[in-house]
Amino acid sequence: MSEQRLVPKRRFKGFEGEWEEVQFGSLAEIVRGASPRPIQDPKWFDESSDIGWLRISDVTVQDGRIHNIEQKLSLLGQKKTRVVKESHLLLSIAATVGKPVINYVPTGVHDGFLIFFKPKFDIEYMYQWLEMFQNNWLKYGQPGSQVNLNSNIVKHHYLKIPSNNEQQKIGRFFKLLDKRIANQERKIAKLKDIKSAYLTEMFPQEGETVPKRRFFGFLQKWKRTKLGEICIVKTGYAFNSNDFDQNGQFLVITNGNIQQDAPYVDDSVGNKINVEDVSIVEEYVLNKNDILVTMDGTVGRTAKVIGENQILAQRVGRLIAKLDSEFLYQSLNTGDFLKEMNLISSGGTIKHISLSEISDYKINIPPSEEEQEKIGSFFKNLDNQIETEEKKLAKLKAMKEAYLEEMFV
Repeated sequence: MSEQRLVPKRRFKGFEGEWEEVQFGSLAEIVRGASPRPIQDPKWFDESSDIGWLRISDVTVQDGRIHNIEQKLSLLGQKKTRVVKESHLLLSIAATVGKPVINYVPTGVHDGFLIFFKPKFDIEYMYQWLEMFQNNWLKYGQPGSQVNLNSNIVKHHYLKIPSNNEQQKIGRFFKLLDKRIANQERKIAKLKDIKSAYLTEMFPQEGETVPKRRFFGFLQKWKRTKLGEICIVKTGYAFNSNDFDQNGQFLVITNGNIQQDAPYVDDSVGNKINVEDVSIVEEYVLNKNDILVTMDGTVGRTAKVIGENQILAQRVGRLIAKLDSEFLYQSLNTGDFLKEMNLISSGGTIKHISLSEISDYKINIPPSEEEQEKIGSFFKNLDNQIETEEKKLAKLKAMKEAYLEEMFV
């Protein structure tokens, strides 16, 4: 945004004229919180208290809107901090620097936050402005050091603001948008919880031969077998990074393309390459429904291949299933495979697993192909629902970013 611009690109009808440039310190009494010391002393805390002790973890989990705080302050602890019983705008100056916060419950504010007392602005409006501005506070830190954001820096910062009426209009608009985003996040979390519960019930647990929940008509016991007996287990090719070409035909798939809780290979990032050797193309170009496994770093993550023109790099496991591939993927996705691979992995900071360790992993499978397909299809539909809702969430967040850019100066 231009430093000289004094009106936003997008505005509610009925508002006109330039926004006013002011110092933050003229808009509120900006005061740092306070902390009892040593903070680990149990005398500062009391579970029966109604005054919460705000921590950075609360801010992260609740994304700045604090509706509940688990840790409570004793009467003695309250005397050693600053307690705000009504909703106030706060600003984190430690750890997640520049993150705005609004407390909706009585809160003890430690010295990692600033408090805006007696504000002359609409709190919701300023919360949104600070959200937009958060990364800009980083300029007050030295390269390689922690940002030193204190009350004086904030007090002396200049910003442009509209009239109180326009602030309220903007604040209400973004609060409603935030509510939609939060509702969408809850919807996704609920779907993921449902999937997790079904994974537990529709696959046999350790020592069991049948699952707790089953499609009607299937009664046979499941059999236990090694992955190497029901899959071709292999890895990719050691490509020379000097040959990478962003205009190349094939996307080189590495461990980095397999993300936690993502059912599909992420093909939005990576290097491309042209491969003239036909034998390498035939051996390492991936097919749809191949299942990939991370073998380095966070080992045991899995993802399905759904894209085309993708070629596998070395140290990524590839499972070519001899049974229903969707069933196999979901079986590995129960969590047991990830735990086992991490348990048997070798290495220090960076963990590693081998093809033989993947091949030797044992899973339970139903003897009926029809049951395999039903289970695979059921979970694939759940994954598709989750993906659809996540796309809606991404769209809402992108919409908010665009509006923040256009509706503030």
